[in-house]
Amino acid sequence: MDEKILKWLYDIRNALNEIDGYFTNLPLDFTYYKNNTILKRAVERDLEIIGEAVKRILNNDPNFPIENARRIVGLRNQIIHAYDNISDENIWAIIIKHLPLLKNEVENMIENN
Repeated sequence: MDEKILKWLYDIRNALNEIDGYFTNLPLDFTYYKNNTILKRAVERDLEIIGEAVKRILNNDPNFPIENARRIVGLRNQIIHAYDNISDENIWAIIIKHLPLLKNEVENMIENN
């Protein structure tokens, strides 16, 4: 695997671990998340990092096999450029349903390098 791509996979893993870490001492609860602006901004920043890393990977290798890669980049673009249309419900669903799958996928890619 290209060293740049591996570096970006590590960036994705680090951002995913940060998001998990936010909920180590805080409840994994939508209402709490929705009412905690600092937590929401921290999660959004890590999602931006994930999206930017995926974008760089795709620019380097357009066929790189990250599931939902285009949607991940699209979320990054929405957070950055359409910040006023961010849905707490959408971000929460991503945290609960999609990030664990992405984390497994990235971990497997790093381990199998």
